[in-house]
Amino acid sequence: MIDNNLTIGVFGIGLDVYWEQFEVLKTSLEGYLDTLCGKFSGQNARVVNGGIVDTIDKAFETGKTFRREDVGLVFLYVGTYALSSTVLPVVQKLNAPVVVLNLSPAAQIDYNSFNDLKDRTLMTGEWLKYCSACPVPEIANVFQRVGIKFYQVTGILENDQVVETEITEWIEAAHVTHVMRNNRMGCMGHYYSGMLDIYTDLTLQLKYFGGHFEHIEVEELTALKNEVSHADALKRVEEFREKLDVQDDCTDAELLRAARTSVAMDKLVFKYKLGSFAYYYKGTGNADNEDTMSSMILGNSLLTGNGIPVAGEYEIKNAQAMKIMDSFRAGGSFTEYYAMDYNDDVVLMGHDGPGHIAIAEGRTKVRPLKVYHGKVGRGLSVEMAVKNGPITCLSILEKGDGELVMLVAEGHTVKGPILQIGNTNSRYKFPLGARAFVSDWNSHGPAHHCAVGVGHIASKLDKLSRILGMQMKRVC
Repeated sequence: MIDNNLTIGVFGIGLDVYWEQFEVLKTSLEGYLDTLCGKFSGQNARVVNGGIVDTIDKAFETGKTFRREDVGLVFLYVGTYALSSTVLPVVQKLNAPVVVLNLSPAAQIDYNSFNDLKDRTLMTGEWLKYCSACPVPEIANVFQRVGIKFYQVTGILENDQVVETEITEWIEAAHVTHVMRNNRMGCMGHYYSGMLDIYTDLTLQLKYFGGHFEHIEVEELTALKNEVSHADALKRVEEFREKLDVQDDCTDAELLRAARTSVAMDKLVFKYKLGSFAYYYKGTGNADNEDTMSSMILGNSLLTGNGIPVAGEYEIKNAQAMKIMDSFRAGGSFTEYYAMDYNDDVVLMGHDGPGHIAIAEGRTKVRPLKVYHGKVGRGLSVEMAVKNGPITCLSILEKGDGELVMLVAEGHTVKGPILQIGNTNSRYKFPLGARAFVSDWNSHGPAHHCAVGVGHIASKLDKLSRILGMQMKRVC
């Protein structure tokens, strides 16, 4: 099985000499840390609580525990002043991002009650519960100097929506990082000849995302297809009819042909433990392979809707973008410009081939096509629009200097006429207008494909880019 389980390490800090001086301080900090850990319940992660680290010995011990547990994200809860020397050993060898939580137990000190304590020892102990901001510059200085990635969340421990959102988004971004680092992408066939923009350096992809690329021969899928039983094909046809809106002009023969290839694709995915897939193959001169490649759209749409995104035209960069969007539970459908509608100020966007049926507006239609434009073969295709509402576009672009960049835009899909041509297509409206969006997006030099997901998730993508060490450019 693919390891998609993120492990979070959480620890608080304190100064051991305080405990004898202020007897309730440590108990209070431990309670605050438990409150913090409660925020992680229901998150898509396992939590390792390192407790309050207040000595060098405890720091080294906690660091070993986090490494042993394969922690992928650290939350450092700063509850009071502590020495940076008790922080560094916890995270230095971990190679994981650290989120420094500068969280006060309340919005302000109750000054009247505080000053009424009169006993200055009690007063100092109470003040130290609110002293979270004090050591953060010291910790930041050390992290900067030794090269540890760190990020900050500043606010109130409880009932602070900004804090809640930030913590959740950091967890989601770290989870997606973990998914990508463990993802196996199947690559079958070759690039669409002449599309220079989609060519990519696979080692560069591994540098940023990790994971693995499994190169697969078309003949292997064809062989699996030829072994699919008639009974299994019929079951898959039933699944097509259940999950898709199969139009009356789709023949039983074409449905069975698509079903056999779909069952074979599932077996291929299982064999290689694939989490995403990119494919294209001309298929000319080999009737069996042409039959395989021209019958993949329905099955690959099911896979895409089930969390295994499939990109046509061997668009590996966009398969990565689709996997990212799907791992954020936003979908991620294969998309390119179709046309401009200047009267309605929208951009028509879509693509032939598989669609992300889980984010479709209504049921996805299945239509027969006499030709696949620009490609060999004919067969069944899907026609869908992305759900009306907020959307995010993501493109992974490769720069000439050997760096990858995330290009992001937020907009909306809107109601209106679409092209009923048997492809995915939707109407997109962007806050800066259709003309400016297209010009600004293109100015960054992306490939002509992108992944579209539902919801506005640019802030999450920004956190992901920071963890990955990748620049993110936002158009809108």
